[in-house]
Amino acid sequence: MAKKIAGYIKLTVPAGAANPSPPIGPALGQRGLNIMEFCKAFNAATQNFDQGTPIPTVITAYADRTFTFATKTPPASWFIMKAAKMQKGGSTPSRETAGKVSMSQVREIAEAKMPDLNANDIDAAAKIIAGTARSMGVEVGE
Repeated sequence: MAKKIAGYIKLTVPAGAANPSPPIGPALGQRGLNIMEFCKAFNAATQNFDQGTPIPTVITAYADRTFTFATKTPPASWFIMKAAKMQKGGSTPSRETAGKVSMSQVREIAEAKMPDLNANDIDAAAKIIAGTARSMGVEVGE
């Protein structure tokens, strides 16, 4: 029989840097989950990512105080900032250009994000990523 789900915890944790400090410790502690077990499993699962890459994670807490977790791809905004070599997005996106990315970079980001996007093909995914870039004040060139 399937375990009874007590709830879900959504966190964005840097790859390879999970530790019991906030926000991980308090979020897992409220559900009575083993914090160090999660930290070790998460760090092992994300060791192939660059150190510090933000990884959205969904932790499923069960009634018997066990858990499972699923990691997603890093946010599109992180990929865009990395491609445009910038620290943060524009403060007034419609008026100011904070950086520039090419359409080939947008397609690469779309291919990396494809499992988490609600798109049927790469062209539709590229349009989603281009829209995110424009909303950050990043110009999308050819």
